[in-house]
Amino acid sequence: MPTDVDEAALKSTFTGTPSELALSLAAAKAASIAIHTPEALVIGADQLLVCDGEYFNKPETLSDATAHLRALSNRTHTLVTAVCVHQGSQPLWSHVAEARLTMRELSEDFIGQYLEAEGEALLGCVGAYRLEGLGAQLFTAVEGDFFTVLGLNLLPLLGFLREAGAIPA
Repeated sequence: MPTDVDEAALKSTFTGTPSELALSLAAAKAASIAIHTPEALVIGADQLLVCDGEYFNKPETLSDATAHLRALSNRTHTLVTAVCVHQGSQPLWSHVAEARLTMRELSEDFIGQYLEAEGEALLGCVGAYRLEGLGAQLFTAVEGDFFTVLGLNLLPLLGFLREAGAIPA
């Protein structure tokens, strides 16, 4: 479910670490839905891309996606992924994980071909890539859990849900 959390406002005033910011955003998303569904377990998640201390937001246009890929080309960046579970007004569980990705040097021709092939689907991805698709071609190294890269710390979340009795153990 979409939330009404103003991510830009939270980011602009936040002074903690990237992990703390990702967790704060995930918790805000979960809390904003959980207050309307007090019996449900509500999962909120967020992912940040950090490269040399700079945060990247999801590209709004394919031109923005081009700029993202140029900026990340031949550099290593970190994806910080947080997930939080709330029930009513209570936070029950949270988890934060990081993955480090090293992008190869990308030519302008390759960037153009990649954007043409992947299209506007990349606008929903903070780094303007989808590792599960053609985006795997962008990298020389990926360190960390695959699900962390995809944007949801799935295995720890499933463990919590089993312990909570929400899914079969």
